[in-house]
Amino acid sequence: MATLKERLHGDVVAHLKEHNKVALGTVRSVLGEIETREKSGKTPVELDDSQVTALLQKEAAKRRDTARIYTEAGETGRAAAEVAEAEVIEAYLPKALSAAEVESIVDEVIGGLRADGAELSVRHMGAVMKPVTARVAGRFDGKAVSDIVRQRLT
Repeated sequence: MATLKERLHGDVVAHLKEHNKVALGTVRSVLGEIETREKSGKTPVELDDSQVTALLQKEAAKRRDTARIYTEAGETGRAAAEVAEAEVIEAYLPKALSAAEVESIVDEVIGGLRADGAELSVRHMGAVMKPVTARVAGRFDGKAVSDIVRQRLT
């Protein structure tokens, strides 16, 4: 299976052939961000899929936020362009989890820790968050996950 970065590179060619300027520009922009991130710092690094996914989430959120600002300023054309770019980026992200699915994952992890004999309180937040975060892995907002865990532990 191709990595996410390879898929992005392959889609540049596809968007060129389709004459899809919005998707082409967006994917090229994202690839530029990936390359910048890989080359920044003292030694170059190769981003893995989870890091690329995190970068894609930030880029999509940035465009959604910009669209909101444009909408508030009455620039609906620019806002629509930002939303279109965000949708192109979000197509590469894994399917988002619902709040109910995340709650069941949190309950499952807490149940497993309690089965091991641990008496859980808010002080055990890290012990619960680590396995939950690994399973959710960019498919749900981290702050919302933290709030759910905190609610379950109190």
